[in-house]
Amino acid sequence: MLLHEVFFTTLDLAGTFAFAISGATLAVQKRMDIFGVLVLAFVTAVTGGTLRDLVIGAVPPDAFRSWHMLGLAAIAGLLCFFAGPLLARLSYPVQLFDAGGLGIFAVSGTQKALQFGIDPIMAGALGVVTGIGGGILRDLLAARAPTVLREDFYASAAIAAAVVVLVAHAFHVQVTAIAFPGVGLCFFLRVMAIYRGWKLPSAPWTTIPPRSPQ
Repeated sequence: MLLHEVFFTTLDLAGTFAFAISGATLAVQKRMDIFGVLVLAFVTAVTGGTLRDLVIGAVPPDAFRSWHMLGLAAIAGLLCFFAGPLLARLSYPVQLFDAGGLGIFAVSGTQKALQFGIDPIMAGALGVVTGIGGGILRDLLAARAPTVLREDFYASAAIAAAVVVLVAHAFHVQVTAIAFPGVGLCFFLRVMAIYRGWKLPSAPWTTIPPRSPQ
């Protein structure tokens, strides 16, 4: 296995664990039983990557090639289930771990799509899907509006990370050199959005008046 493949496999595993923690933490907050915690940890961790792999034809998806992602998700789920009060001491634990997973998967998802010969713009889109897919399913299963629909700097942060990868690709920069800056940019934007309330501009009106009948 080439060095960059080892690097991105490690990155994917780190993102899997971060997203699994975010899913399991939300499940504990929703007072789910241990099976629910493990399920939410797993689907949060693997949904985005699975969608990406199915689109680009990388089958079976990475999540089902070995037991490693399932094992990491299970460890994260059990950790949150039995050490919930410890994790609860963190401020906004779900958002913080989600921000980490979002950046990691946006970067690795974009890079993997590029490796499969996907057009750069669509590779970036797949990177964003990789980042936000797990969070969407997590929120739906937990019966709350998906974060991507409520937080302006969620998909935008993933887009920023994907753009870093695409710019590096365009200038033939070694992708391992920009992985951490890409992840760091996404994480920074999400954390600042959480703590500073950063938002994109919204429409200046709330309703559109109906047209009068002719």
